[in-house]
Amino acid sequence: MSLKVLEAQTGENPVATIIIMHGLGADGRDFLPIAKELDLSAIGPVRFLFPNAPVIPVTINGGYQMPAWYDILNADLVRREDEAGLRTSLVAMEEVIANEKARGIPASKIVLGGFSQGCAMTLMIGLRHAEKLAGLMCMSGYLPLTSKIVVERSVASQDVPIFMGHGTRDPVIALDRATASRDAMKALGYNVEWHEYPMEHSVCPQEIGDMEAWLHRVLA
Repeated sequence: MSLKVLEAQTGENPVATIIIMHGLGADGRDFLPIAKELDLSAIGPVRFLFPNAPVIPVTINGGYQMPAWYDILNADLVRREDEAGLRTSLVAMEEVIANEKARGIPASKIVLGGFSQGCAMTLMIGLRHAEKLAGLMCMSGYLPLTSKIVVERSVASQDVPIFMGHGTRDPVIALDRATASRDAMKALGYNVEWHEYPMEHSVCPQEIGDMEAWLHRVLA
């Protein structure tokens, strides 16, 4: 499965790449405006990639077809996970990362990020990736397949910086689901920078500012 990817650059000859995966039912255009708000000029030219998830039937929405990185089988995000879908999207996104490396951007200058389902995919991929990425930027999501990460995580990922931001009033992915993911990763020794915001299932200006500061640190 090859993904369609929307691309934008802040200048010629980019020195770093930020890949952002959208949430359920959205597409690659969803985060273009937010990317434009990030002032990363001190880092140098940056390439942004916005992959489009495949269109699949989503069980929780009555089988309606929409862009999704994996199926949502029911409201319980822990007990019934679409493992096959998660793994299929992992392979597809690994192709996107490999292509970026082939273009001359090393893993140490690639940030993988995402919102909601895209956040889950960020952790799914980033903790298993064979090389240490510059960072994992996680917005309003959770760690999928938690019980398998101990065995499947890569040695290289152990020191990857992780940004996690979540709304205290999120009705889609409850705050305690996100904090449980944070705690599970911290228990495994991961470096998680945690932020809570007085918002629902969204992104707010304060979070954008916090991500900008974090990106300056991990891409310095």
